[in-house]
Amino acid sequence: MLKREEDDGTSSSRLYDLESNDPLHQLVDRSGLTDADLKQINQLMAALGRLNDAEQRLSDASLKYMKLNPSDMRALHYLIVCANSGVIATPGAIAAHLHISTASTTKLLDRLERAGHVTREPHPSDRRALAIAVTDETRDAAMRTVGRQHARRFLAAARLTSAERDTVMRFLDDMAAEISVDNTTWT
Repeated sequence: MLKREEDDGTSSSRLYDLESNDPLHQLVDRSGLTDADLKQINQLMAALGRLNDAEQRLSDASLKYMKLNPSDMRALHYLIVCANSGVIATPGAIAAHLHISTASTTKLLDRLERAGHVTREPHPSDRRALAIAVTDETRDAAMRTVGRQHARRFLAAARLTSAERDTVMRFLDDMAAEISVDNTTWT
């Protein structure tokens, strides 16, 4: 018999519970893990889920505020970082960063230029290339809103000790390696 889904928050926590996702023990070997270990790992996975949900809500709000799509936002972020680093951004570099074709990059830049978000100028040292820059208005709007929210991540990191940050970095890097699609056959 199926249980009725409740709106008390417990249903979303089951999304990250190992028993709810792998009741037949086909995906995760639990040998050597105590019940306390499993409970804590489930709590950790739920915390990652809450972080992912918060990042998605922030991303959705950012896209709505800036009236852009995800690729546009990633391109603008890249352009802001280039400008802050003294790097001249080119269409080819944007294409490489976004992992999109040059044709898609041209469409993206056309869209951003029409909306007043970027400028295209001749490259100062390569006459075959263009220099792409974010406009001051877009940079300021992004920094006041999206940038300010993203920067708050540093506050959470600053509250950790150096040893805790090392542990978190090791965990996140290990998790990224574990879920990488680079060596999967279904991609």
